[in-house]
Amino acid sequence: MISFILTLKRFLKSLWSAFKLKNFQVLFVLVLVMLLSGTIFYVKQEGLTVIESLYFCVVTLSTAGHPSFEPQTTLGKVFTMIYCRRHRIVYGLNRIPCIRNHNETGKREQQQQNLNA
Repeated sequence: MISFILTLKRFLKSLWSAFKLKNFQVLFVLVLVMLLSGTIFYVKQEGLTVIESLYFCVVTLSTAGHPSFEPQTTLGKVFTMIYCRRHRIVYGLNRIPCIRNHNETGKREQQQQNLNA
């Protein structure tokens, strides 16, 4: 139990410091909007409860998939395909700052090596 509390404390501290970063704030809002839009759609279109819809959205976005549920309507199936692709786009946006920082670091190292040579 102590291990869980310490881990939770570290997680919350990290989350608090992450919220100070603009990129994290934007991605956090995007994920919330995706979960909210998917939940509303599945409640209205597929007749699921709010908890079932939210669970389906989280499982779908985590790429695990839901073994016992698939949308019954054509519109639901099309929405799910687009919903999954939209998640990939948001995930890609998350990777851009990492790639940019890596490239900038590489350029600085190259410039430093050129100056030392």
